[in-house]
Amino acid sequence: MKPLITINDNGNVVTREMTDEEFEQVLADEAYYNELKATLEEKKNQRIALLDKLGITEEEAKLLLS
Repeated sequence: MKPLITINDNGNVVTREMTDEEFEQVLADEAYYNELKATLEEKKNQRIALLDKLGITEEEAKLLLS
């Protein structure tokens, strides 16, 4: 059973099971979000490691770039 979706069309509220296409899009969006989240977390960890290696804080790094 696929998840339910509620649609409000000018006050006419309908709750129904998602179509295959809608459900596939939800799964694709979820996969994209998880990949993006992992990429951002990896970049954050790389930034922290670099700052640690350089022995400076993020505030000091920002000052160097300004």
